[in-house]
Amino acid sequence: MPTYKLMYFPVRGRGEIIRLAFAAAGQTFEDELVSMEDWPSLKPKVPTGQIPVLEVDGKQLSQSLAIARYLAREFDLSGQGNLEQCLVDQVVDTAADTFTQFYEYYKIHDQETDKDKKEDLKKKFVTESIPKFARIFTTFMENSGGKNGYFVGSKLTLADLACHDIFTTLIHLNSDALKDFPKLAANRQQVEENENMKLYLTKRPESSI
Repeated sequence: MPTYKLMYFPVRGRGEIIRLAFAAAGQTFEDELVSMEDWPSLKPKVPTGQIPVLEVDGKQLSQSLAIARYLAREFDLSGQGNLEQCLVDQVVDTAADTFTQFYEYYKIHDQETDKDKKEDLKKKFVTESIPKFARIFTTFMENSGGKNGYFVGSKLTLADLACHDIFTTLIHLNSDALKDFPKLAANRQQVEENENMKLYLTKRPESSI
């Protein structure tokens, strides 16, 4: 069995999908939390100058989704056959798109000093962007043929983990983000009832992003 070490900041961000894959598989790994103070000295030592980086028996792997998909294949979280794998990938990629749009909003909102403008930015994201992506995820779920409340197939895959992760971020922004999307709410509950996931989520430090 390989040894794994993940290097990422002490937030969920783009590294959490990797942690969730390990958690779902019940696989141990070293979670090296990189502080902002230590980051400048580490940055030249990783291939792209960015993290997350996963070391597998000392070999460095970059790009969060490439790493997550590698682990999904290793841990039987990627779907059965090429079609199911594509159905999983479309959810994972859309979750990444959602995070990118959220982060663009987050940076602008954080830099805005006018209180009314900050509220307008938040209202627009909550009322327009979140429902837009929730509708896309719902369509994926309805069209993929998943069973037992899962996106793809009849068991947990990286698609379920990716959707759970991005909506953890969105629910921090709007606690009612899934109010009008019962299938996504049920899928979220399904993920949280998985024994391995339950164990991880109850111990995970709180993080809004």
